[in-house]
Amino acid sequence: MPAPSPEVTDGTHLARRLEARMTTTASPVPDDIPENVPDHIPEPGGPVDAGPADRAVAAARPVRLIHTEATTEIPVHLLFRDAPEPAPVRVRPAVVPRRPDEGARSTAERPRPSAVPRVDPELVELPARVLPGLAGVLAGMCGAAGCVATSWWAGVLPSPAPDAVGPAGLGPAQWAVYAGAGALALFGFGGLARGRTGRAWVLGLFGRYRGTVRRTGLLWVNPLLLRRRVDVRLRHWRGEPMRAADRGGVALRVAVLVVWRVRDTARATLSVEDHEAYLRACVEAALVRVPVAAPGAGRGQVEAAQDALTRLVAADTAPVGVEVFAVRPLRVEYAPEVAAAIHRRRIAALDAQHRASVLGSVVDSVEDTVTRLTMRGLVELDDYERKVLVKDLTVAFCAGRGEAGP
Repeated sequence: MPAPSPEVTDGTHLARRLEARMTTTASPVPDDIPENVPDHIPEPGGPVDAGPADRAVAAARPVRLIHTEATTEIPVHLLFRDAPEPAPVRVRPAVVPRRPDEGARSTAERPRPSAVPRVDPELVELPARVLPGLAGVLAGMCGAAGCVATSWWAGVLPSPAPDAVGPAGLGPAQWAVYAGAGALALFGFGGLARGRTGRAWVLGLFGRYRGTVRRTGLLWVNPLLLRRRVDVRLRHWRGEPMRAADRGGVALRVAVLVVWRVRDTARATLSVEDHEAYLRACVEAALVRVPVAAPGAGRGQVEAAQDALTRLVAADTAPVGVEVFAVRPLRVEYAPEVAAAIHRRRIAALDAQHRASVLGSVVDSVEDTVTRLTMRGLVELDDYERKVLVKDLTVAFCAGRGEAGP
């Protein structure tokens, strides 16, 4: 029988020591264990060679703690083999549940972006199809000439050669020619328009946008189109005093000057009902959101407030086709209630300052009078008499200044 290898022998001894430790902790070990224990322990299912030493080892093994379960011995060579590398496990991101109140609180604390009005992206200013005014004049003259020729043909007008004209009267042919010539004259003369510098027409047909006319001079526009005149010049608007506040929250009244113009006539006319009223509302809303420099503030604060107002109003009016160049506060004054409170405070401060100056002058006069009287030896006063004299002089000086005052 070949001798076991050193590696197997070491593994066997190590397994035996672990088993002995587990035995000492699980159950008492009998004292009659022989010292010469064979190195090889038969595996289950192999040939059984029950000797005295094997029976002693079997007796030394611990008693099963769970009697209803079957245990199986693990071969020693399986304990020391190389374990395969564990398969990579895909870790999913952990989802932490959030409380309802916590989500509402985080949503409330998160700053919301300013809402910018959205307009139909297809609503953009497009050039309308128009013809020179000469074409309309020629068409109208042709129509008028056709009407005159038809009247002469029907015999309505006197003719130098009656036999060449034929029988008088308006027949179906004459009526058809009349209708065509009259329609041509109406369309020719009715579509004439005069374009001015700084003015534009927004054309529409049955509620649909058909283009914008920015040309100048005599033009011919389809008379069936609805025309809306829009002023596209650079304009300024000076509003009445509006409500505002400074950085400290003090109520103010601000009159602003807005320099603006219509950039997109289609959006300015069709996207809002009145673009001037919309501009006024945007300026009023911006004054509420932006702190305005108080009266008497420095130039830097005034320019910073002006820039902030201009950016905010320009961002609000850009989607409706209005371009804002500047929003300048012209007159800044306190609200009536704040002005009244400031006026009362100033009057109280001036009154307190006047009283302090009067009292200081009276005290100096009394002190000077008493000092002169005592130093020159005119009177000899004890403490009580000095106090009485000071009191009388103070009353006299105060009464005299009160009568002399306004």
